[in-house]
Amino acid sequence: MTPKDSTSETPGAEATFRTVEWSEAGVVMLDQRVLPVEENYLTLRTPEEVAEAIRSMVIRGAPAIGVAAAMGVALGAVQAKDLAPRQFRQRVEQVCELLAATRPTAVNLFWAIERMKRLYLSSTDTAPAKIAARLVEEAQLIRREDEEACRRMGQFGAPLMPESGQVLTHCNAGALATAGYGTALGVIRAAVESGKKISVLADETRPFLQGARLTAWELAKDGIPVTVITDNMAGHFMKKGDIGAVIVGADRIAANGDTANKIGTYTVAVLAKENGIPFYVAAPLSTVDLAIPTGDQIPIEERSGREVTHIRGQAISPEGVPVANPAFDVTPHLYIAAIITDVGVARPPYIDSLGRLFGAA
Repeated sequence: MTPKDSTSETPGAEATFRTVEWSEAGVVMLDQRVLPVEENYLTLRTPEEVAEAIRSMVIRGAPAIGVAAAMGVALGAVQAKDLAPRQFRQRVEQVCELLAATRPTAVNLFWAIERMKRLYLSSTDTAPAKIAARLVEEAQLIRREDEEACRRMGQFGAPLMPESGQVLTHCNAGALATAGYGTALGVIRAAVESGKKISVLADETRPFLQGARLTAWELAKDGIPVTVITDNMAGHFMKKGDIGAVIVGADRIAANGDTANKIGTYTVAVLAKENGIPFYVAAPLSTVDLAIPTGDQIPIEERSGREVTHIRGQAISPEGVPVANPAFDVTPHLYIAAIITDVGVARPPYIDSLGRLFGAA
């Protein structure tokens, strides 16, 4: 059964939306495919449904994907807890492989799966039920840690934002892309909370429209002024002097600071450099992959061309014309003024500063 066919539920009496949560019935996700038209929650009742939800972008954003994957592993363990120990471990391994195959670029996915694997492989318990309960606790801990990390990121990044004026962002790196609060939008939220008078220009972010549909939705919900622009308008507003800073999230950061983010980010970074505007990246330390020396080694996901040729099922391109749809591009580190993490701010040369942050974590 696919997520689309799963039972829709609204969790409890939450005052605000939650991107992903654990429940006794399964993993509850806000379906980001239908925002802003519908605020619809899905309950994913099997690891296979969680995997399909990640693959089909019910949930997206590197930190949120990591949390979802951890919960998918926990769900598989709970459902296998009555098996014999050997069969239980085989099933959990199968679930880990299933989830790891969903999306290749976001390193948080693999980080979370490896963390869950380390826990059950090192467990001194042999009873599957006890291991499963511990995995559920760990998945919930990862969700809490992610939200706390975003709030710390906000505190580190807020001083870098201008006192007033407009900040440009690309894609959605907010509460919808995390367990709560956000990375790039978390920095903006913290800046506003500190008294800075800033508003946001949100690139629409073709082809999936994460900026127009998601960033605008959650900022409007929070009362933070936001204006949507098409992706090809960014240079115009930069040249006019209307933008004081650019801040984006990340799906994977190489050891030298090269950063993979939603397609179009590289273009924005080049324009910002040309116009003398600081370009910042905000991401938790779990997004930094020190095993990859440069951005050249980051795998880039290629998604279905239908995302480009259709909007909500309506064709906007001639049938049969070839389409390229890389989901991410890589911004070289020389365009990045600073990388804001949950343990501090890294500045060039990143090969040194990112390593120091890992040492301080």
